[in-house]
Amino acid sequence: MKTIIKIATIFIFCLQMAKAQEAPITKQSFQLLNLSYPGLEKVNQYYTNGDYNNAATALLSYFRHRKSIKHPEFNQGEEARFRGKDIGKANLEKAEKALLHQFQPQKGYGFFDYGKDINWQYWPVKDNEVRWQLHRVTWWQPMGLAYRSSGDEKYAKEWIFQFRDWNRKNPLGLSSDNDKFAWRPLEVSERVQSLPGTFNLFLNSPSFTPAFLMEFLNSYHQQAAYIPPRYSDKGNHLLFEAQRVLFAGAFFPEFNDAEQWRKSGIAVLNTEIKKQVYADGVQFELSPVYHAAAIDIFLKAYNAAKMSKLEAEFPASYSQTIENMIMALISFTFPDYNSPMFGDSWLMEKEARKKQFASWSKAFPANESIRFFATEGEQGKKPNFLSKGLTNAGFYTFRNGWDNKSTVMVLKASPPGEFHAQPDNGTFELWKEGRNFTPDAGCFVYSGDAEITKQRNWFRQTRVHNTLTLDNQNMRITDAKLLKWESKPNLTILSYNNPSYSSLQHQRTVLFIDQQYFIIVDIAKGSTTGTLDQHFHLKEDSKPYYNVQKRAVNTNYADGNNLLIQNLDINGQSKLIQEETKVSYFYQKEMPRPALSFQKVKESTSDSQFISIMYPYQGDQVPAISLVKNKDCDLEKGLLSVTININGKSKVIKEKVF
Repeated sequence: MKTIIKIATIFIFCLQMAKAQEAPITKQSFQLLNLSYPGLEKVNQYYTNGDYNNAATALLSYFRHRKSIKHPEFNQGEEARFRGKDIGKANLEKAEKALLHQFQPQKGYGFFDYGKDINWQYWPVKDNEVRWQLHRVTWWQPMGLAYRSSGDEKYAKEWIFQFRDWNRKNPLGLSSDNDKFAWRPLEVSERVQSLPGTFNLFLNSPSFTPAFLMEFLNSYHQQAAYIPPRYSDKGNHLLFEAQRVLFAGAFFPEFNDAEQWRKSGIAVLNTEIKKQVYADGVQFELSPVYHAAAIDIFLKAYNAAKMSKLEAEFPASYSQTIENMIMALISFTFPDYNSPMFGDSWLMEKEARKKQFASWSKAFPANESIRFFATEGEQGKKPNFLSKGLTNAGFYTFRNGWDNKSTVMVLKASPPGEFHAQPDNGTFELWKEGRNFTPDAGCFVYSGDAEITKQRNWFRQTRVHNTLTLDNQNMRITDAKLLKWESKPNLTILSYNNPSYSSLQHQRTVLFIDQQYFIIVDIAKGSTTGTLDQHFHLKEDSKPYYNVQKRAVNTNYADGNNLLIQNLDINGQSKLIQEETKVSYFYQKEMPRPALSFQKVKESTSDSQFISIMYPYQGDQVPAISLVKNKDCDLEKGLLSVTININGKSKVIKEKVF
């Protein structure tokens, strides 16, 4: 009952405000439009005669019947397809709560009440993302979906009220603080991208008046025109902004500036796809989530150019690079459709990723591998490779198959990354038979006040990644130099060197043996002394057993899908350290998890070495493993020669590892 009363109170308030907000239509209302554009003849005639009200009415009729421009998702004439359809629980909740002015700016948090008289400057949590993303107004499109499904005019009236209210209370130049959030180019571009779809969803509403149309168009133009002079310097922000400016010009070719916007977006994207994408197809922020986002950006831009028949403005290499980016993603994707949480990454819902692959498959119909992922293997063909080294970006995948029974390990040994990268070279995730045994730390949060920054920095520490540390300090630089990458049927080798600390180089070698298990050799080279830790972080539900005497840790999963991690150093200098750490799979969500390190003290300028094994096994019987260095073993010269014994069976491994 209280909710109904609250909705009614807000609704009456909004109606009163709407009446006060209705602006007169004047000659100035049309100044941004090209009234010579085909289809606007009647609008131009009224305008020329000074009949601005009828000109706006004719313009509204034009948009309601416009067929030449197709939105990727929402178009006129499709109302029957949406009527009565389920829009999803999450969308419905956003739409219903929006009527109460309860918004969820960032999905890592709940809904916040912004008041009957909306306070757009309200900052309930001092996380910058909460205030930035408030101005993305992501609940407006769910309101549009609720309107198309139900036909209930309350959604249209409330959206129109909120649109006007936002414009009135967040004018450019209100304050430097408000401009920082409401008018950050990325947030402006988010609105520029989403508003055309919302526009189409509400366009046929009786509440969508000619006067509101003119307000909408003038506001939209201000926002789209605002971006190009203020493009971000680099990174995914710049890509998003350019793609959305191009989209604005393609969706609203009736604006005088539409052609300029399209050319601006195309020029930026043609330049940035060469700057931001390595030759192996990985986006330079080295974050799998943002890599996938970049694929969508480049492809959406290409499709927007098609709307204006400008796809020829992109060279053939543009689409080839996009396809290469998709294949790069495939190479380090696990069979459950997730990718490692390197950098600022998080878990993805499988259906969401499949939907992406489906859209990419439409763009590249001849690519059988993309179709394989789009259809979960029902169509197309699995990729014609297993292990794959993306040697420019430094993403290395050890793989024995593409199905849920496979073993897949992805390791990062990269050049310096951009904003979303972390000091983590050497970190990896090991996935086997549906389980990620060693997930990376995640990111938890982005930016904000001192407390938020402290939370972010905790997840960025080198020691919370699966790599080597000196005195548990963050590595000085991530700039790996590849020494060897070789993949053969029974042995795949990766060896690289990273200048992790001042006067200390970290050389890591990983061997994938018989497509079953992994040997990791770490060498700390340099004059620096201190405590070295070879870190391993386990899944939160692994219930590990720590065998201090054998320097071994094994998981205890009831389904028998388990992992043994054991230090095999001959001299016995290493000791097993039990650790507790955290993991964040989603924004603002964290949980404790077990971890371990093999630790030794580097007391002199001589090299220190670790040899460890990661052995996936089935059942509750922990494998018995030992290792002997052969006489010719000389790791300083790159020769690994050892005899490994697993459950009584010996195998000699002799390889030049660099």
